[in-house]
Amino acid sequence: MAMKKITRRWLVNGLGVIFVILLGVMIAFSFGVRSFYYSSVQQIIISRSSVISTLLQTYAQDSSVNFSQELQNIVETFEYRETMELMAIDSSGKVMMTSSGFLPEEDLPMPDFEGAMSSPDGIDVYQGRIGGENIMAVSVAAGSASENLAATRYVVSLEQVDNQILLLTAIIGSVCLAIILFVIFSSSYFINSIVNPVSEIAETARRIAQGDFKARLEKKNDDEIGELSDVINYMAEELANSEKLKNDFISSVSHELRTPLTAIRGWGETMLMDENIDHATLETGMGVIMRETERLSDMVEELLDFSRMQSGRMKLVKSKMDVLAELSEAVIMYTERAKREGMLLIYDEPDLFVPVFGDRGKLRQVFINVIDNALKYSDPGDTTTVSARVEGNNIIIEVEDTGCGISAADLPKIKTKFYKANLTRRGSGIGLAVADEIIQMHGGRLDVSSVEGEGTTVTITLPIMERGDDSTQIAEATAEKAAPPSDAAVHLNKLDLSDIEDN
Repeated sequence: MAMKKITRRWLVNGLGVIFVILLGVMIAFSFGVRSFYYSSVQQIIISRSSVISTLLQTYAQDSSVNFSQELQNIVETFEYRETMELMAIDSSGKVMMTSSGFLPEEDLPMPDFEGAMSSPDGIDVYQGRIGGENIMAVSVAAGSASENLAATRYVVSLEQVDNQILLLTAIIGSVCLAIILFVIFSSSYFINSIVNPVSEIAETARRIAQGDFKARLEKKNDDEIGELSDVINYMAEELANSEKLKNDFISSVSHELRTPLTAIRGWGETMLMDENIDHATLETGMGVIMRETERLSDMVEELLDFSRMQSGRMKLVKSKMDVLAELSEAVIMYTERAKREGMLLIYDEPDLFVPVFGDRGKLRQVFINVIDNALKYSDPGDTTTVSARVEGNNIIIEVEDTGCGISAADLPKIKTKFYKANLTRRGSGIGLAVADEIIQMHGGRLDVSSVEGEGTTVTITLPIMERGDDSTQIAEATAEKAAPPSDAAVHLNKLDLSDIEDN
């Protein structure tokens, strides 16, 4: 189908235009050659007739010369009689003598004679068919010639000229035909060199669309088609990676959901089946159920945020806020966990009020995500350091850990949705992608740097709310900084904002 469409389009647009151009060239060439040859013949006849006319004028003015005898001598001895016939015509339009010696049996039409007799310069030319033969005739009025001579007429057959024109036209026609054939064969080869790879690309793309992500194209030439093949292969590779990430994501989410559900179900069955359960055990079980329920709630919120981000429906409720207060709350939420797991969480809180125009809940969600990641990819004895500083019109927040780090191969993909550098760690692989999107929506930037085996640093850059001189406003607002929230407040906020189970 592609071959037919492209070939038809080429025949109509390409070959059709070439054919019309060559046909126009051939017609123009034919008319040009014909005009050139006919003009040349006409000039030759007129040139030769002028010699005869001059000679006749001389004889007519010489009374000692027998004009009629000299006219007969001129006609009979006409040196060009092999290719041209000379006629002497009287005033009645009758041919008196010819260089061939044969007089026409009947009166032939001589429009050039009549034209010459009425023309101011005494010359007229006729070209056309007489007696089935294409001729050119030039009549020259005799003027003051005597002895009843009115004009001399020179007649040339154009058969040889026409044959020469036909030969040249045939040659140029053959050249045009050769050009058309060359264009057809070369273009057919060129079209096939495009259509065949395009057909292969279409078939491979169809296979990829049907889910065969292993389909690949062979790059045969280093041209646009080859570049397209590379792009298709790259697309297939990325789709295969995305499919793998999606499957890993489903597996991770399934595992993450199964773990709390198993704990909830286990404790629920225990409390239902054991009628004599003591208060301490009941309290422990209820605590586990509450924690796992909270964990499930966080995962659901994370998935909802990711869905909103993918569909472009994520919205921010922005207001003036103290970004360091939200950072402090996030740190407090993970302090006990760090102690429990044998890690050190350090945060030297700067004595500043940093106004940011942002969504309080979403930014706290980002901080929770980043700190959670730092602890998640660290081992007992490792240290996670949280710091904040003002640089120009930006607040720079860094979360640096001494955990396992990220390999150089994984680092560029770390913010890709579903991607997990370490599949053995918990998380769905979408938290950092959501966090990066939130920071970008605030006009900021989230950067990740890491050395495998040494640790990872996440740097969050946010624009400070502009209100006059930023540095002055920060200094003057120090006293306005709110006190850190209580543990109870942290616990209440955690259900609403701790939404990220991520990389």
